[in-house]
Amino acid sequence: MSVIMNTKEILRIILPGFVIDILKSLKKIIIQSAFNFKDCVDLLSGRREPLIPPERLIFIGSGDFKSVGDEFLKYFIKFGGLKKSDKVLDIGCGIGRMARPLVTFLDSNNGGKYYGFDIVSGGIDWCKINYKQYNNFHFELADIYNKHYNPIGKYKPSEFKFNFENNSFDFIFATSVFTHMLLQDVERYVSEISRVLKTNGNCFITFFILNNESKQLISSGFSSLNFKNIDINCWTVNESVPEDAIGYEEEIIKSLLNNNGLSIIEPIYYGYWCGREKNSGYQDIIVAKKDLK
Repeated sequence: MSVIMNTKEILRIILPGFVIDILKSLKKIIIQSAFNFKDCVDLLSGRREPLIPPERLIFIGSGDFKSVGDEFLKYFIKFGGLKKSDKVLDIGCGIGRMARPLVTFLDSNNGGKYYGFDIVSGGIDWCKINYKQYNNFHFELADIYNKHYNPIGKYKPSEFKFNFENNSFDFIFATSVFTHMLLQDVERYVSEISRVLKTNGNCFITFFILNNESKQLISSGFSSLNFKNIDINCWTVNESVPEDAIGYEEEIIKSLLNNNGLSIIEPIYYGYWCGREKNSGYQDIIVAKKDLK
């Protein structure tokens, strides 16, 4: 019987362990140096704007960083009623994809301010450094447990309290956040959104909404996501790791918002994730207003 060894196996045989470790370290240094050199060239040549992070640092979803942010700013204004004077909260701000276009939109001289929080320290650290010249932009690390992004997090999402006073914000948004959260965690966040949102303020949230139309498209094979119903409330594409992508029944979402004093501003802007021809972006968008109590 012939035995075929790959390069790694041969190196293990002919080289001492410490030499292999040194080679691995050198490889990491070379790769990192190459990334750093490319980042510098891109920045100095104008191929990358200062508020667009290097590709190696971007950990958020797919799509072009700049164009996705610009697209959502249009939605915030057109669908959500965002104003230049608003005090804004970005839930799950990542590494500034939505913050970047807001720099030139929010008017700091007229009260326009931005606050963002996220559980990934690398993204928050990068934003704090690169947005330091903008006094009306603030970023905060949230110590929330997440198996992938923050496995040593102190708080469960279902226990987390936003670090802001009641009635603090005119406009709150959560893009591609609740599409990765279980229902009890979504319930907590919606409750906190209602608490920190000003009366008559608007929230802008994206979902994967399950209704008759989206279910039919899924069953017909048109959807980009093969959602399966795992309980009465929740659908997912991955039963072993549901948070990969989560969808909720439309009536569940409506009840959840209504129970927390948030009234949906019709229409709902359905996305093309399930194969719709008429759409407004990939995910479904709901805008809701905080009611008078």
